[in-house]
Amino acid sequence: MPVLNERVYLEHAVASVLAQEVSGPTELVLALGPSKDGTTELAHELAARDDRIRIVENPAAHIPVGLNLAIRASRFPTVVRVDAHSELAPGYALRALETLERTGAANVGGVMRAEGRTPFQKAAAHLYNSPVGLGGGAYHGARNEGEAESAYLGVMRRDVLEEVGGFDESIRRGEDWELNLRIRRAGHLVWFDPGLAVTYWPRESWSRLARQFRATGAWRGELVRRYGRRNGLRFFAPPVLVLLIAAAAVVAALQLTGVLSGIAALFASVVYLPLAAYVVLVLAVAFAPDRRGLRERLWTLLVLPTMHLSWGAGFLGGLLRGARGTVDASRLGTRNTPLP
Repeated sequence: MPVLNERVYLEHAVASVLAQEVSGPTELVLALGPSKDGTTELAHELAARDDRIRIVENPAAHIPVGLNLAIRASRFPTVVRVDAHSELAPGYALRALETLERTGAANVGGVMRAEGRTPFQKAAAHLYNSPVGLGGGAYHGARNEGEAESAYLGVMRRDVLEEVGGFDESIRRGEDWELNLRIRRAGHLVWFDPGLAVTYWPRESWSRLARQFRATGAWRGELVRRYGRRNGLRFFAPPVLVLLIAAAAVVAALQLTGVLSGIAALFASVVYLPLAAYVVLVLAVAFAPDRRGLRERLWTLLVLPTMHLSWGAGFLGGLLRGARGTVDASRLGTRNTPLP
């Protein structure tokens, strides 16, 4: 478990891991980054309470570095990647081990089940769980078990991890996708099991969510630079939206200044049509008939474009000039709102 500034979530995440029951010994290795919110003290307190918890220092604070440090410090043949911002469902580890055995896969993952507490976080969680929000990854709600492109978090065979060289420490976001690409290239199977579920808590504020998505988009752009069309087509939708908005702004300026007029202006106005369709889509998602409250629906009007535009702008930057060490700045601080 990589950990950085997660005091609000860490104890719940750790408890969900330690509650897992499997037929054999277990350990939880925390890769502890230099936190500023009391996470370090809490992590050591938790380790003092339970001898299954071990701590390794991750001064670089980068997720793939921390994952490799924790894996090297661990002792058992199966590695269950967990996240300090999430909670494992009861029976998760046991079912994952059974699925590994049954399928012969090298890595097994399940569904990211986003949840929220505040209206903002609930709106973000709703969009995480929606194909309109994050796109067509199986772990965002697919129902059919089968071979997968990647795995959310993942329960992995240690020997395969060692065979492919572990996580690429030069990648700050999207490291799981890149690892699974190498696993599949090496001839191994990555498997999706919808019976596996992990609760994920989205960022708690608009600014943190925007920073997170910008960084994730930048690293996806970097991955496209490295691996080209091995990246799915769904990754290109947000940057296309950003380019359409830029094109519409240019057309509008030319029309308002009279540079474009007559038939040329009419033809150029076609650029507004997909944007109008996007506005209709956002409204439809926000006000679809369900049990969400009004404040959550209103936040959706802001959160959905924020996800797409932040991610798309980051992608274009990463594609054009590389991610250049971009970090997820949203992880550098946290609000001290206790979980229920």
